[in-house]
Amino acid sequence: MDLIGPTSQSYISQRTRLHYVDWGNAGAPPLILLHGGRDHCRNWDWTAEALREDWHVICPDLRGHGDSEWNNNGHYPVMGYVYDLAQLIHQLQLAPVTIVAHSLGGNIAIRYTGLYPENVRKLVAIEGLGPSPKVQAERREKPYHQHWIEWIDKKREASSRQPKRYATVEDALSRMHEANSYLTAEQARHLTLHAVMRNEDGTFSWKFDPHLHAWPLDDVSPRGLQEMWGRITCPTRFIYGTDSWASNPEQDGRLAYFGDNVSVTEYERAGHWVHHDRFTDFVKELRDFL
Repeated sequence: MDLIGPTSQSYISQRTRLHYVDWGNAGAPPLILLHGGRDHCRNWDWTAEALREDWHVICPDLRGHGDSEWNNNGHYPVMGYVYDLAQLIHQLQLAPVTIVAHSLGGNIAIRYTGLYPENVRKLVAIEGLGPSPKVQAERREKPYHQHWIEWIDKKREASSRQPKRYATVEDALSRMHEANSYLTAEQARHLTLHAVMRNEDGTFSWKFDPHLHAWPLDDVSPRGLQEMWGRITCPTRFIYGTDSWASNPEQDGRLAYFGDNVSVTEYERAGHWVHHDRFTDFVKELRDFL
């Protein structure tokens, strides 16, 4: 087995060069690990190392994230990410593929699986269904035009704001700890080192595009999403942390839009990043499920 990874690779999608790391073992079944918003592919290093002997693990950087290029217009619709995933699977001839994804990555993977159910062998999504029905109902109470005004304001702010600069990696590391207090010192340092780039003046900034803060409003309708969800045929596992902001679909009603092939597990002492917060238990569940 060619276990020499990870090696950096790239592919072209929508005229954009996108980055991924390949953990080798090309003769094994393909497994895509897809990160969440404002994150990067090296988020999955521990999981990839645990699974690489049995799987051909591929971890993409979403456009605008990690070492993938940014969009010139700073616009990142979710279905654009879905196209990128479709292109990765198509170009590398990975189907049928197994996908494990987190947050935004989970949202992307769920949509892809609904569009191409025959291409996905099994799916695991960690908190990947997006805003809860309660949050969506609250958003609908705001006048439609106001959402677009706020989006324009956010875009204008992103255009005028320079990426935040940290004098040292230690300063960026402190921010990483603030974002997830469950991280061990080793996890936080590893994630930070792969999340920052060094600026010309010697300071450090996050690699992701600041325009990612301005979430696009042009997206699939709730009815369209529910149709995609209902088309998923492969065994699917949704994972949630009890200390997270994310709403469990088993409790908020969204699970009803899926078939009997979908199950949910919940982890105590875990927030939004279950795969970090409860790593050992998470990997055991992956091995048992996959």
